[in-house]
Amino acid sequence: MSSVSTHVLDTGTGRPAAGMPARLLRRTGGNWEQVGQGTTDVDGRIKDFGSKDLGPAVLPEGVYRIEFDTGAYFESAGVESFFPEVSLTFTVTSDSEHYHVPLLLSPFAYSTYRGS
Repeated sequence: MSSVSTHVLDTGTGRPAAGMPARLLRRTGGNWEQVGQGTTDVDGRIKDFGSKDLGPAVLPEGVYRIEFDTGAYFESAGVESFFPEVSLTFTVTSDSEHYHVPLLLSPFAYSTYRGS
């Protein structure tokens, strides 16, 4: 069963980005359909967009996007930032793998990679 998780680290503070809203979307045709949502926990993680509250238990193969509400996160911390949101688009190629999509974030830059 495929699943998606994320971990957001605020590299400006050197701490997990707790309380950041995020949505998981799947491309269907030319549109994006929301299939899950969540908020990062105290460790900056959403452990599984496929849990009953966050999204479907099995993600079919396809193109997905996680949209992070970075603007709300920085605003709540009283920090000026450049990116109001970060969207990471990736491909799920197997219905039996786990996909971990981390985000390293500062007020004026971000990076990502395929985690494990």
